Amino acid sequence: MQDTALLEAVERYIRGEMLPEEKTFFEHVRSTNPDVDQLVVEHTLFLERFDQYGETRRIKAQLADVHRQLSADGQIEEKRPAIVVTLWNKYKRVVFVAASIAGFTALAISSLVSLLTPKVSAARLDYLGGQVAAQGNKLKNIDSKLNSAQTSTTFDGTGTGFLIDGKGYLITSAHVVRGATRIEVQNSLGEYDARIIQLDPTADLAVLKIEDTSYHAFNGLPYGISKADGELGEDLFTLGYPRPEIVYNKGYLSAATGFQGDTTAFQLTIAANPGNSGTPVLNNDGEVIGIVTSSQHNAQGMVFAVRSKNIFRAVDSIKADSSLQKIDSNLARLRIPVSSALRGMDRSKQIKRIEDYIFIVKRN
Repeated sequence: MQDTALLEAVERYIRGEMLPEEKTFFEHVRSTNPDVDQLVVEHTLFLERFDQYGETRRIKAQLADVHRQLSADGQIEEKRPAIVVTLWNKYKRVVFVAASIAGFTALAISSLVSLLTPKVSAARLDYLGGQVAAQGNKLKNIDSKLNSAQTSTTFDGTGTGFLIDGKGYLITSAHVVRGATRIEVQNSLGEYDARIIQLDPTADLAVLKIEDTSYHAFNGLPYGISKADGELGEDLFTLGYPRPEIVYNKGYLSAATGFQGDTTAFQLTIAANPGNSGTPVLNNDGEVIGIVTSSQHNAQGMVFAVRSKNIFRAVDSIKADSSLQKIDSNLARLRIPVSSALRGMDRSKQIKRIEDYIFIVKRN
């Protein structure tokens, strides 16, 4: 990139013609590089003087046009040399003094600028110009990648997950994320990248961690996670994502064991679809007592949930794994909430408090 290209970038910056991201980068370069800063200062002065010169020429041309028009109309006489000469003789001393002061001031300002700012070599200008061009191309490439990612990413399957720690740790069903190359979770506040911390195929549970700078941790969770088993016939409800919007369902605990007598799970009578896998099952007090794991589509109403006590086992297993602690030191401080702040609330209020903590889990 030649000097003219850098000067063009400087002129676009001075005239406010840069895009916001270009301007941000250019101001960073200017603040860290005195050569570019000097170039901006000098070119600003140059453009101001150039504009002043142009304005002066425009005014003189207008005055000349007016003078010619007045002369043609006979409103003024051309013979005024005596007055001009008289005025010149009378005030030429003052004019000379004023011109001297103006010239001295201009020279002083120019000298100060030269003394206080370093000189810009041609090689340096070429280098800085190349840097500006390279960063501009980098910004375009990043924008292109972001647009491409937003328009081309497709996901092979979805499920539901919910927070067990406000710092971004979630529980979902293991079969929802098994074999995933990328995981994205989404709630009412945004979409975030996540990764698998642990898979437990036996209990069909997976612990995920949101790893996205746009995610803001919650100070606490409104619901508690219970170690106790539910009671047969107990009223239960779920909040999950069998479709792109969150769906509420209610039912009851219909069997103390899961599919084929599985004692790690229980059966509930409630509406569920494949996207409900990983959905929390809550009791009237707002305590999570299970996680929806699967449904028997050939027998209407047979939906199973893993007991919530398995969440505690999964977390204890993670804390006992020293290799995981090296990857994420926060795992040692992972705390599962056991008390619910939803006790005694109307169901509609419970739902409003819970929904921000429930996520769609997408994988590909």
